[in-house]
Amino acid sequence: MLKKMGQAAKEAAFSLMTISTQTKSKGLLAVAAALRQHADLIISENEKDVRALVQKGGTKALIDRLTLTKERIEAMAQGVEKVESLPDPIGEVIGMAKRPNGLVIGTKRVPLGVIGIIYEARPNVTVDAAALCLKTANACILRGGSEALNSNTVLVNIMKEALEGAGFPKGSLQLVTDTSRETAKELMRLSDYLDVLIPRGGKGLISTVVENAMVPVIETGTGNCHVYIEKSAEPIMARDILVNAKTGRPAVCNAAESLLVDEAVYKDILPIIAEGLKPFHVEIRGCEKTCAIIKDAVPATSEDYFTEYNDYILSVKVVSGIDEAIHHINVHGTRHSEAIVTTSYSAANRFLDEIDAAAVYVNASTRFTDGNEFGYGAEIGISTQKLHARGPMGLAALTSTKHIIYGDGQIR
Repeated sequence: MLKKMGQAAKEAAFSLMTISTQTKSKGLLAVAAALRQHADLIISENEKDVRALVQKGGTKALIDRLTLTKERIEAMAQGVEKVESLPDPIGEVIGMAKRPNGLVIGTKRVPLGVIGIIYEARPNVTVDAAALCLKTANACILRGGSEALNSNTVLVNIMKEALEGAGFPKGSLQLVTDTSRETAKELMRLSDYLDVLIPRGGKGLISTVVENAMVPVIETGTGNCHVYIEKSAEPIMARDILVNAKTGRPAVCNAAESLLVDEAVYKDILPIIAEGLKPFHVEIRGCEKTCAIIKDAVPATSEDYFTEYNDYILSVKVVSGIDEAIHHINVHGTRHSEAIVTTSYSAANRFLDEIDAAAVYVNASTRFTDGNEFGYGAEIGISTQKLHARGPMGLAALTSTKHIIYGDGQIR
């Protein structure tokens, strides 16, 4: 099955190399319209997935991540329209220059080819990934989690019909409906057809893909994100940023998982933080000093400071100052998103310079690490590695380049 899908995607990728910007726009606008038109059907199929997850005892955060509403479907449609409205990067010629031998050499932006995406129970990824891949003339093979199979199937069927009606070749967009581990590993080894594989999900999924893939992998997603409250921070701002970063959507990768507080102010700051988190019933796992201030806190283990909870749980540590905060984050973080709350210019600059992460914030929530928030319309994922792409991956991150050379008979 996967071999046939790979062959179809490869054939589509060859055709997509010459697809016009106008056809791509027509297809993406048709997708947005179809999502709105079939919103009730999408919700009906999604409800099957949600009921099954509830019966399995899924956490509140996971259920929220899976659930689709008319508002979320509208946001997905608007995301597709935003991607459509962005400049088409394919065909852009960069830096033509004449060499001493008379050759004129430049680089041209081209599609990657066939992109495989393995992800977990987030149906919005299905639409975001398809829109970005197709805008950049890449064929894509999607493999979502079993929890979202009904949702993903209806979304892909709706999009395929809209795209093919607009002139996209068959095979441009495909969904792997067998969600077994064996099929996932087979996809990871589809080196004859896939040009790149992008895992989007938790640490376990990403590790599995990195360890088993026989095609190039772009690592994304794992987010053990920190908020550090420096001693000069304004307390109410600090509270609001941390509460948003932790509770806005705790199951997503840009949610804060750990709070660091300067020991010079922890006795004053921690009660304010605890009061802000109280309505959300966040479990606090803290160091000894934290537990002495917040009576409901439980002692943190060393493992807690490495953990991406994706839930209403927060690890908290009192640190001696910015030196310890930076060291702690660089040791325990996942190079995703890190924030400092401060009124000190020098502290802010040190944090920006010395934190090793894809996104580093001063006085803002980590929740802004998102393709749409960064002006990319959507994202294929948030890269936590340093090669090819880093941070939210928009259109440019889904392209490569080839050199183009003009001559007038030169030989070497």
